[in-house]
This record gives sequence, structure tokens and C-alpha cells, in this order.
Amino acid sequence: MRITETRQLFTESCEYPTDAATVADRVGDVEIEAPTGDTTTVETVLARSNVGTYESADDVYTALMGNLDDSFIGLKYYDDRGDNQPHPHRNWH
Repeated sequence: MRITETRQLFTESCEYPTDAATVADRVGDVEIEAPTGDTTTVETVLARSNVGTYESADDVYTALMGNLDDSFIGLKYYDDRGDNQPHPHRNWH
């Protein structure tokens, strides 16, 4: 599943407010795909969060987005504003 489709999944799968265990039980095994082709489950990502109760599907979605790993970052270190940001592998001297 694409990450953008998860908000609707959360809306349709749970009644809110709900706890993290219920979310994990209902949609935890759903795999989401990163732009790199790697996959992970909703439960794996949400396990990184310290949220115990979700008031809405938007809360679950926000927790999911905030706990994704680097494989979900499109162009890491990309800056369309110019060459003003440090890069970990660039020598500025």
C-alpha cells in the first residue's frame, strides 16, 4: 500500500477514539511501500511512537508519518534553494 492511502485505511478500519493496540490489531499487518521499494508494516512504524490513544484517523496518520524511517525520504539532502545546506559527505574547505 502506498503511504498516501493509509489515511483512508485508518478512517475506515477503526472507530475513534481508539487505543494503539486496536489499531495494531486491525491494520498492523498492512504493508506500506517506500519509494525505494522497501516495505514495512503499519505496526512496525507505529511501535516507534509513544502514543497510547488516537483521537482520530488523522492522529494515526500523523504518528505514522512522524515515525517513518529514511527509506521513505525521497531525495535526502536535496535543497532546491541553492547550495546553502551542509551535506554530510561534502568538504567545504
